[in-house]
Amino acid sequence: MDSMEKRLEKLEYYQALLLQMVDTKRFPFYQLVMEKGLCKTEIEEIDKLCYELNSLYEEQKTQGLVIFTDLLTRFAGSLNSRLEVEETIQALYKQNLYPLLMADFLELMKSSY
Repeated sequence: MDSMEKRLEKLEYYQALLLQMVDTKRFPFYQLVMEKGLCKTEIEEIDKLCYELNSLYEEQKTQGLVIFTDLLTRFAGSLNSRLEVEETIQALYKQNLYPLLMADFLELMKSSY
């Protein structure tokens, strides 16, 4: 039987091949986190962060707010250090995860340039 190292190496190689097969247009966020080597807990932390920010976003929109710089700042400050803010927002938006929040984040970032 193969040693654990050889089996792990094979799985990592297969994962790399599968990443190349993934339709990046449909699942850009999943591809991004796999490429960056994030573990399940780290991905769940991002989802929790986005869920919380999305709830605050909806609450603030209901109150009539239209600028969400505070939420973007919190997102950027809490994001895993292996991920770039703009790249992550783009990937989340393209994968249709928290689309309204991510669209406003993208607009904020575009207007700040």
